[in-house]
Amino acid sequence: MGEERDPGAGRPDMPVTDAAAQPGRPGDPAARAPQRGKTVHGEAANAGHRVLAPDDAEVEAYLETALQAPAPSRTPDDRPGGAVPRGESSASEPDTVIVLDFGSQYAQLIARRVRELHVYSELVPFDTPWERIARRRPRAVILSGGPASVYEPGAPRPDPALWTSGVPILGICYGLHLMAQELGGDVVPAARREYGPAVVTVTDDADLFAAMDRSQPVWMSHGDSLVRLPAGFRATALTDSTPYAAVADPDRRLYGIQFHPEVVHTPRGREILANFVVGIAGARPTWTPANFIETTVSEIRSRVDAHARATAGDGKVICALSGGVDSAVAAALVHRAVGDRLTCIYVDHGLMRKKESELLRVTFEQNLGMNLVMVDARERFLARLAGVTDPEQKRRIIGDEFIRVFEEEAARLGSIDFLTQGTLYPDVIESATAETKAAQKIKTHHNVGGLPPDLRFTLIEPLRYLFKDEVRAVGLELGLPEAMVLRQPFPGPGLAIRIIGEVTAERLDTLREADWIVIDEIKAANLYRSLWQSFAILTPLRSVGVMGDGRTYANVVAIRAVTSDDGMTADWAKLPYEILARISSRIVNEVPGVNRVVYDISSKPPATIEWE
Repeated sequence: MGEERDPGAGRPDMPVTDAAAQPGRPGDPAARAPQRGKTVHGEAANAGHRVLAPDDAEVEAYLETALQAPAPSRTPDDRPGGAVPRGESSASEPDTVIVLDFGSQYAQLIARRVRELHVYSELVPFDTPWERIARRRPRAVILSGGPASVYEPGAPRPDPALWTSGVPILGICYGLHLMAQELGGDVVPAARREYGPAVVTVTDDADLFAAMDRSQPVWMSHGDSLVRLPAGFRATALTDSTPYAAVADPDRRLYGIQFHPEVVHTPRGREILANFVVGIAGARPTWTPANFIETTVSEIRSRVDAHARATAGDGKVICALSGGVDSAVAAALVHRAVGDRLTCIYVDHGLMRKKESELLRVTFEQNLGMNLVMVDARERFLARLAGVTDPEQKRRIIGDEFIRVFEEEAARLGSIDFLTQGTLYPDVIESATAETKAAQKIKTHHNVGGLPPDLRFTLIEPLRYLFKDEVRAVGLELGLPEAMVLRQPFPGPGLAIRIIGEVTAERLDTLREADWIVIDEIKAANLYRSLWQSFAILTPLRSVGVMGDGRTYANVVAIRAVTSDDGMTADWAKLPYEILARISSRIVNEVPGVNRVVYDISSKPPATIEWE
C-alpha cells in the first residue's frame, strides 16, 4: 500500500498550535474496512448540509434538524476573495495551494500545515477536473498520500492534464508513487516496509532541502517503493532501505518525497513545505486573520447591499447564537459588515453552563453593541424533556424546540433576507466528498442535521474557509473575549446529555455547580487550554456516604477530562492527584446532594468523550 491508515489520526485545527498527527499503526482492523456514520435519526451521516459534526464537538446552533436539505451550490469562485470584483492580481484573493486528496489520513493536515505558512490551502477530491482546479489559479499542487497502491486496478488518479499544467507539484508518499508511475517510473511492493521513524540522507540540498542538514529524521508510512525514476528526475534523498526517499525534476518543477513532512514526527517538515510553497512556488504569505477579516467583511457587505438594491429591501440578517465559538465569530464578522442590519437571536434553553448566558449578553449587547434578542425558553425545554431518558430523544427534542422558538422570534422581526451560519471548512470538505472517493471513512459521526428545505433565508457562511483554530485566531483579531473564543468545545444539546437520565431543573442546578468547580480548578491549575474538554457528568447512581455524623444516600458525579487534537480520538487526561482531590472535595462539600466523585479513565475509542 502507498500509506497505512490510522484510525487514531486526528484533524488538528490558523495557526495550528501543538497539533500532532498520530503515527500509523499497521494492521489495525479499523483501517481495513470503510465505516459509515449514522446520525441520531438513523440517517446516513453525509445526508444534507452541515452534517459531519461529531456528537461531542461543538455545534453552533440547532438550526439544522431537517436532513433532506441539499448542500449549498459551491462554484469555483467560492473561495476567499472570490465574491469581490477584482483583477487577476488583486490582493483580496490569497495565493492558493491545492491539496489533492487521495485518501490520506493526513490530507487535511497537509492543508493545515500550508496555512501555517500564511498561504491559503484548499483540499479537493483527487479526481477534480483540472479545468476546475485551474480556475482557482493555484500557485502549487500537493498530492496527498493514500491507502491504495498505484499499480492496483482502479487506483485513484488525477486528471492527466495536471502533469502538463506547468504548476509546481509536490507528491507525498502515494503522491510520489503516482507521479513517478504516471510519468514513466516503476513502483512495486516494498521488500522492506517502513513504518515509523527513519533518517533520510540528503544528497542534493537545493530546492526542497535548501539550508537543511544532510541528515534528517522523518516519519515513514508506506508499503510500496519507487524502484525506477521517470526521465528527467533525480534522487535528492535516501534511507537505508529507500534509494528514492526524495526526488526532483526542477526543470518541470516536479518534486516527490516518500516521507510525511506534515506530521510533527518529521521535525523539519515545516521547512520542507515552506521551501516548496514559498520558495519554489513563490506563494505570497498573505493568509492572515487581519487579511481574512478585511476580505470577508467586504464580501458580505457587497453581497447584502446588492441584494437590498435588487429587492428594494433592507438587507436584514439574522444569526442564531449558541454561546459557542463558531456562531460568535460568524456574528462578529457579519456585524462588522452590515452593522444594525444584523439581529442575533439567543435561545436560552436552560442547558448552558453556569454564567455562560450572562457572558454572551455582556459581549454582544453591551461590548459590541449588537442587536441581541435573548429568549427565555427554559420552561418550554424542560417541559418537553420531562420524563425523557433516552439521549437520542433528548437531542431530537432539543433540536426541534430550538427550531420552533427561533422561527417564532424571527417572524417577529419581519422580512429577513439572510441567515448567518457558522459552517467551517471541514464541514464543507466532508459534505462535498462522496463516500466512494479514495478516503476510507474511519470516523463515525453524529449529525445535527441540515437546514429545513423550506427555509426562506439565504445563507451567509463567513467561516466556510476556516479550520477551528483559524476561527479562534479571527475571533481574537475581532476583539472577542478569550473566555468565549478559547473555550473548550461544548455539545449542542448542552448539559442535557451530561445528565444521565431525566433532565430536571434540580438536576441541572446540581450539574451546573459541579461543572463550575471542575472548570474553576482546571483553570486555577493552568491546565484549561492544554485539555480538549473537561467537565462533570451527573450519573443516575446514588450511593451511601457519611457526612458529619449522619448517613447519606446521594448523587454520584463523574469527572471527564481528555486530551485531543480534534475530538475524533481522545485520551483521558492524567490530571495530578492533588487537582482531582481538590475537585472531589469541593464538589462534595459545596454541591448539595452529592457525596461521591469518580474519574473517567476511558479513551476514545472505544468510549466517546460525552457519556451520551
